[in-house]
Amino acid sequence: MADADPSPEDDAQRLKAALWFAVGQIVDEECLRRNRNATPQFIGALTELVWTQIENIAIDLESFANHASRENVTTEDVLLLARKNPDLQGIMADFVQERKDIKAARGRTGTGTGAGAGRGRGRGRGRGGVRR
Repeated sequence: MADADPSPEDDAQRLKAALWFAVGQIVDEECLRRNRNATPQFIGALTELVWTQIENIAIDLESFANHASRENVTTEDVLLLARKNPDLQGIMADFVQERKDIKAARGRTGTGTGAGAGRGRGRGRGRGGVRR
């Protein structure tokens, strides 16, 4: 029977296997597109490189959040991480702003699709207003 609470090592192995699969698919697509071949060793080495980069990014993001006395990483932390690549930072900042604009537009139109939709958690509702 499978362990109900997997260890962090098991989680890491599963994530690494998923990453290996994803990297392999991308490499295969590019090989077909460019009429090239890639060995399994190349895919493994590229996966290790990506894994190491992900670990380093995670450490940096956690450090930024801790420095700001927060427990959670925010988009501001991600944008700070991209500061050394202005083009990437610009693309990411535009993406974040688009999402904020969409969220704000939904809030103004009252589409009721947010996390608190239909639960009476909007601004000013139920806060000591006039009773009828």
